[in-house]
Amino acid sequence: MQDMLTHLEKLRADAAECALIRDLATDIKKRELFTKLAEHLSALAAEVEKAVAAQRREGEAT
Repeated sequence: MQDMLTHLEKLRADAAECALIRDLATDIKKRELFTKLAEHLSALAAEVEKAVAAQRREGEAT
């Protein structure tokens, strides 16, 4: 479980970093790229978060 939480925090941090780079980018193509990366990493973080929640529910059920 701790590994999943560690990866979740890394995904969130990476998404935030991509969003920051996007905000600072002056080139439109770079801005678009980092927007997509931030969105993708945020979606991955959401999936990991769902997996953590499901694992916690399973732990409570036993």
